[in-house]
Amino acid sequence: MVKERRQAAILRLVRLNRIETQEELVRRLQEEGIPATQATVSRDIKDLRLSKVQAGDGHSYYALPASSSPGDLLQRARRAFQDYVLRIDWTGNLILLRCLPGTASTVSQALDDLHWDEIMGTLAGDDTVLVIVRRPEEDQEVPGWEPLRTVVRRLRDLR
Repeated sequence: MVKERRQAAILRLVRLNRIETQEELVRRLQEEGIPATQATVSRDIKDLRLSKVQAGDGHSYYALPASSSPGDLLQRARRAFQDYVLRIDWTGNLILLRCLPGTASTVSQALDDLHWDEIMGTLAGDDTVLVIVRRPEEDQEVPGWEPLRTVVRRLRDLR
């Protein structure tokens, strides 16, 4: 019950205010009589899928998750690829995306949000995203492996 109340308050505060830090969010919650620590708020932010967005003045603040319709997710991924991905390379069941510095996590999240069946997962560094493509079943032939080619083609289409 406490968690649900705290998370509802976080959503309301983020929707109505420009919250720049977790500490500010903790302070606002406490002002409303809702006990919270930075560690708890950090977990809540992850659970609620809040993200930090850059304002025109250079400051960043927490924002609610964007719309999650398939068309919106594809458009967001396309925009991330066009703006940030410099090169696509692959070997075996791994695809490496070279990105502008500081943008790999945005590209990785955009891919994860698409929920493509062929992609097992992504791992982001500062300027590199590793995309892990599902391996074929043991009884399938690997040379003409379609999942990898499908993912590479779809990634190229995003650019």
